[in-house]
Amino acid sequence: MPSPASAASPVAVSEDPPAGVGALLRHRPFLFFFATRSLSRFASQIASVAIGWQVYALTGSAFYLGLAGLTQFLPTALLVFVAGHAADRYDRKRVMQLCQIAEGTTAMCLAVASYEGWLTVPMIFAALAIFGTCGAFESPASAALLSGVAPEGRLQQATAVSTAGAQVATITGPALGGIFYAISPGLPYATMAAFWLVAAGLTGAIWIARAIEAKEPPTLNALFDGVRFVRSNPTILGTISLDLFAVLLGGATALLPIYARDILHTGPWGLGVLRGAPAVGALLMTFVLARYTIRRRVGMRMFQAVIAFGLATIVFALSHWLWLSLLALAAMGAADTVSVVIRFSLVQLATPDEMRGRVGAVNFLFINASNQLGDFESGMVAALLGAMPAALIGGVGTVLIALLWMKLFPSLRHVERLE
Repeated sequence: MPSPASAASPVAVSEDPPAGVGALLRHRPFLFFFATRSLSRFASQIASVAIGWQVYALTGSAFYLGLAGLTQFLPTALLVFVAGHAADRYDRKRVMQLCQIAEGTTAMCLAVASYEGWLTVPMIFAALAIFGTCGAFESPASAALLSGVAPEGRLQQATAVSTAGAQVATITGPALGGIFYAISPGLPYATMAAFWLVAAGLTGAIWIARAIEAKEPPTLNALFDGVRFVRSNPTILGTISLDLFAVLLGGATALLPIYARDILHTGPWGLGVLRGAPAVGALLMTFVLARYTIRRRVGMRMFQAVIAFGLATIVFALSHWLWLSLLALAAMGAADTVSVVIRFSLVQLATPDEMRGRVGAVNFLFINASNQLGDFESGMVAALLGAMPAALIGGVGTVLIALLWMKLFPSLRHVERLE
């Protein structure tokens, strides 16, 4: 089977860009995209801490904290196929921009209500529903737009740099949210509003040399074309399903509170360090991939990355030393980043431009489902067998899934090159 690069060419400008991350960031469409996506991710990470603290401060109930997560997830599950079709039918940057304006306006309302002292729990949950709905539309449009703003032949590098921005936001965003909330409960919401509204302005400045306009009418049948396309393409089906089952089994991070207190015998500070370790490993790996792209045997490299993720999970499961657990978690983050960069590039390059929104929506749904269900699976197994057996089973299962998928999807294993 030919590599995805021969199946579809990314929508990009026609110039032949010079090598190097600096040259990539001087490419204005990608620079604006990188900035707007990073700001949007910063805002959402700040929200994850500020809203959680405020909900618990107002209710004192762990149930409401869980309900807050469900409120954001439900719009994704319900609207993901509509959102994917919107990303294919309408101007993707306008879809992103409208979502960011709606998010920024909602955050500003939360800021005003918090400063004035009339913010209520129903208002927060209404805002969460808006954030979840906007995220459901913004993510497929953003994923599909990356192929258009990356210079031709540089999608893998652009994905790595974009992922680096997201990892920086993941590491520092929650800390900013906590610091700002300590200063004033309304300050994180005002910051979120500023970030989203600035992001909306930058999104509007993105210019693509030759965009492809979708002509397909908005029929019910067209909504699920992404699912049918994924099922009919072994490379994409194998890539997305590998991530689904690997994350589903390898959700050891959900057990970090148990490991911190009962196995590693550390306190809240240790839990915070453990939570940050995968993101640090991921960030370091994005710098490596941005400088040294994977040029050969990319399909095999993805399987090797998933196997490395599983082996690092096994080391974490058996570790009784904090330093070794931190190294294992950092290795998990680094291996996952290699898999993410290859997977995203494979899916984008194997998908025609007019289908990228709907296929991206399927991928987005799989990622969200695997994260949510992975945490649930780890918690249930830990409740039955204990935390260490649960993490160990997850690591072994991840390795076995990768080996099985190598047999089930030989075309994916033999993909030689990206771009």
